[in-house]
Amino acid sequence: MQLEIRPDPAEVGRARRWARSRLAGSGIEADEPLAETLILLVSELVTNAVVHTGRPAVLRLSLPCADAAEEVGVRLEVADRSGRAPMPRCAGDEATGGRGLALVDGLADRWGWSSEGAGKRIWCELDRCGGASDAARAACGGSAVTYDGLAYEAV
Repeated sequence: MQLEIRPDPAEVGRARRWARSRLAGSGIEADEPLAETLILLVSELVTNAVVHTGRPAVLRLSLPCADAAEEVGVRLEVADRSGRAPMPRCAGDEATGGRGLALVDGLADRWGWSSEGAGKRIWCELDRCGGASDAARAACGGSAVTYDGLAYEAV
């Protein structure tokens, strides 16, 4: 499944609504922690594409079928037309931005990026349950993820 994203900050909300609507047939309930973590990751990666590239992007979601949902996780990708590599930043205490990739790193079980033609693809994956990472524990109702002294609940 994919959604074309225009280089407009209003697209972030549209991307979240679209991702939520796609959860229905996946066996992932909209109010479970995995879904909330996924929506936060959609928000972060789409925001990065819109704010830092100023170019169109494509959001892709790979969700499990309802009968396989217990075993399979989810994959989120955002492809944009900017060749600039994603650069994690060290945001100060008073900064209102600069924490997106750190959140992705803290919440996703795996993430990365690759060059793709004249642009790039940033991806992340969330395991359904049973993974060893903080994100997997949070998605299964465990403890919050901590970044920079702040706790982020996946609920």
